[in-house]
Amino acid sequence: MELGETALEAAVRETKEEVGVTPTGLEEVGVMYFHFLDGYKLHVTVFAASGCHGQLVESDEATPIWTDVNRIPYHEMWQDDPYWMPLLLKRNKFRGYFVFDGEQLLSHDVRK
Repeated sequence: MELGETALEAAVRETKEEVGVTPTGLEEVGVMYFHFLDGYKLHVTVFAASGCHGQLVESDEATPIWTDVNRIPYHEMWQDDPYWMPLLLKRNKFRGYFVFDGEQLLSHDVRK
């Protein structure tokens, strides 16, 4: 988040910057806390969008694709994604806690 920016404003801006589309109809559905053994910590607010406008573009952050929800390539994504993304897709409110050592997920706790 940038100074003076809300989580919602940051979500819209970051999505536009990283994948080229502007999300619409945003609803907050989750909060996640990440702890890395090197001391780095993240607090993330998760939003679901009902739509978007614009065209997908590749960036240093992502190579975006549209895919059927039954074919989400979890094996190519962060190890925490399978634990919370199904809840996001169903619009179930959740809170997740994840511990990583580098890119290795060590523990997780996701609560509805």
